[in-house]
Amino acid sequence: MTKYKRILLKLSGESLMGERQYGIDEKRLGEYAAQIREIHALGVQIGIVIGGGNIFRGLSGAAKGFDRVKGDQMGMLATVINSLALSSALVSLGVKTRVLTAIRMEPVGEFYNKWRAIECMEQGEIVILSGGTGNPFFTTDTGSSLRGIEIEADVMLKGTRVDGIYTADPEKDPHATKFTEITYDEIYQRGLKVMDLTATTMCKENGLPIVVFDMDTVGNLKKVIMGEPIGTTVHP
Repeated sequence: MTKYKRILLKLSGESLMGERQYGIDEKRLGEYAAQIREIHALGVQIGIVIGGGNIFRGLSGAAKGFDRVKGDQMGMLATVINSLALSSALVSLGVKTRVLTAIRMEPVGEFYNKWRAIECMEQGEIVILSGGTGNPFFTTDTGSSLRGIEIEADVMLKGTRVDGIYTADPEKDPHATKFTEITYDEIYQRGLKVMDLTATTMCKENGLPIVVFDMDTVGNLKKVIMGEPIGTTVHP
C-alpha cells in the first residue's frame, strides 16, 4: 500500500542539469522519468511542477538589468521547456502525460484549470503543470504550493539534491544537522530557506504537508511514496 494516493511533485530545474553547467542532462532526465513511472505503476496520481533555473531565472536576470516582469516571463517559458522534456521522456517509457500551462499557448500545452488536471490524473495520466502561476513575482515553489492545494494533493514532495532540511546549508556548513520532521512555524523562526515564504505560508494555511527529499538518488521517490522515513516532513 502506498502512503499517498495523489501527490504534487516539485522538481528543481537546476537538478535537470545533472553534470552539465546549463540546460538538460538526458541521463538525469531519464532517471527522473523512470522513478516517476515506477510510482505511477503503483496507482499514484501524479501532478508535477518543474522549475526553470537550468535555463533562466527571472530574479537573477533582473539583477543583470532585465525588466523583472519580462525576466519572470522568460523563467515561466523555461519551465515549459523543461515540462515538455519530461513529458517526452515519460512518453518514451510508455506513460501517458498531459502538459497544462498557466498561460495560453496551445498547441504547446492545454490551458490549466483544476478540474481538467484532476480529470486527467483520474484517467491515469501524469499531469505536468507548467508556467508557474502565470504571474510575475511568484516563484515555482509558490506555483507548486498553489497547484498542490488546487488539485487536492495529499502531500507536496519537494525533490532536491539534498536529503532533507538542515539547521544550515549542509553544502556549506559541515556541522549542519538534519531534521526528520519540522513544523511550518519552526521554519519561519529559524529562518530556514526551504521554500520562499509565500509558498510555505500557503501550505501552512491550507494544511498541505511537505516532504523534502533527495530526488537525485535513484529509488528515493518510491521510498517516500511507500512511507519510508527518508527526507524531512514539514507539518503544522
